[in-house]
Amino acid sequence: MTGLSAKKLENFMVIALVLTGILVTFNQIQLSAISSSFDSLTGSASKSTIFFGLGSKKSTDLSKVDVTEITSTAMALASLFPELDTIQNDEDAISIMVPTGTPEYSEALGGITFDDPVTSMEYLAKWYDTINSEVKQNDPEIWQRYLGLAAAPRGISCEFCCGVGPAGITADGKSKCGCKHNPAILALTMGLMKETDYSDAEILREAMKWKTMWFPRNMVGLAMEVAGTDPSQLKELPGMVGGC
Repeated sequence: MTGLSAKKLENFMVIALVLTGILVTFNQIQLSAISSSFDSLTGSASKSTIFFGLGSKKSTDLSKVDVTEITSTAMALASLFPELDTIQNDEDAISIMVPTGTPEYSEALGGITFDDPVTSMEYLAKWYDTINSEVKQNDPEIWQRYLGLAAAPRGISCEFCCGVGPAGITADGKSKCGCKHNPAILALTMGLMKETDYSDAEILREAMKWKTMWFPRNMVGLAMEVAGTDPSQLKELPGMVGGC
């Protein structure tokens, strides 16, 4: 091969490589744009479907629920989760009662997520003293609302690990237990009252979801009992998530 031919071949290869690089870059940009568009149509929608499908306040009408008539955790589940009527087996109960994903109030409550119930519980438990003092001292209306919901036997408590029953606070607002589950669910309740426009029924339903995350076997089993199915098959579910 002559020197001139070799030079032409070298130049041709360089040009070909440059063109190939440009084409690859263009394709990557196009694929990225397509992927982003696809995610916006499916990814976000999937997350929304997961959350709302598990009974967020926007998918379940609780406007007719009178929480003052609720006197136990079982009654709370029956009143706030009408979908329990569809339970036929343990898989149905788990799909209804065990939430996944990130709730819409996550950012307002420190980034809590159903996908990490232990870290979320730790955060809420540490937050309890602060929000309890803030609400009690600065927002008497929310404080009285909180007492009306959490001091009554509606299920806002750590009843399955410490035996305090379905009311987590005394009539004057003192926590009945020092374990992390109790202040966590109490902080959640006050946080939702302070940071959202949820009704008491909607707040109580969210509290039941988190209580299910921390006491899966007890809460799912209770849901199955409410639905009239046998909860004995739930031995594989943990009794408690997160330590006391």
